[in-house]
Amino acid sequence: MTELEFDYLRAYLKQRSGLALTPEKRYLVESRLTPVCRRFGLATLRDLVGTLKVARDSAIEKAVVEAMTTNETFFFRDRTPFDLFRDVLLPQAMARRAGQRRLRIWCAAASTGQEPYSLAILLQEAGVKLAGWQVEIVATDLSTEVIEKGKLGLYSHFEVQRGLPVQWLLKYFTQIGEQWQIAPSLRSMVDYRPLNLLNGFEALGTFDVIYCRNVLIYFDTPTKADILGRLADRLGPEGALLLGAAETVIGLTDRLSPNPQHRGLYGVAAPVVRAASPVAPPVSQLRVAAR
Repeated sequence: MTELEFDYLRAYLKQRSGLALTPEKRYLVESRLTPVCRRFGLATLRDLVGTLKVARDSAIEKAVVEAMTTNETFFFRDRTPFDLFRDVLLPQAMARRAGQRRLRIWCAAASTGQEPYSLAILLQEAGVKLAGWQVEIVATDLSTEVIEKGKLGLYSHFEVQRGLPVQWLLKYFTQIGEQWQIAPSLRSMVDYRPLNLLNGFEALGTFDVIYCRNVLIYFDTPTKADILGRLADRLGPEGALLLGAAETVIGLTDRLSPNPQHRGLYGVAAPVVRAASPVAPPVSQLRVAAR
């Protein structure tokens, strides 16, 4: 793959997914897109670039973008954001929503579903506290392939070992051959939808809690700022946004402010009230005062 071909693929992926690839990521492009070439009968990456330039093959375009999307995830990843949900965010949201008895949670870039299902488990564990409540978890991702896996809720032994306590594995999963499938009651709590964060997401409505973790790190600064501003629009009053440990809103947007007590937690910033400029007295008064 030549430098020109690599530059074309970088620009192509940036336009369609927001992925900002640095020059040292050339090896990643080659390793992930070579299987795409084989799948579509293309001999080299040069042939793939040529096809992308001249043909509008949606299957190839989709395969290229999805191959480059990082889908690393596991149950209760980093643990702290889930303890925070159980101990702080859920009780606060329930207090705010006691009149409506309705909660909405959005997992953006949900990958194969471990994050939304982790939240679903915590909601199930809340038991009678949520009796009579309408709770909706919306899970979105750019990749339709991982969305389908999430809907199925079927995971390998390795996947359920990563972060999932054994008591919850036995309580909420059924073993099917070499795999484990999450309970239908939990699968029904999650509404999976394909979504590119570069596009508008106003139609999703507003949410009490938004998880958008470990995805902004792949975008450049203007893209991060744009997405964060639009995420702020999707937060309801006193709603909460959780980002990954390596992500922040500082220096990117004034629409969101960090929570001083919990790292990675952000809320809609209070509007800045600017003091009115003092009004200068009329010229006639100035003349009187000078006498």
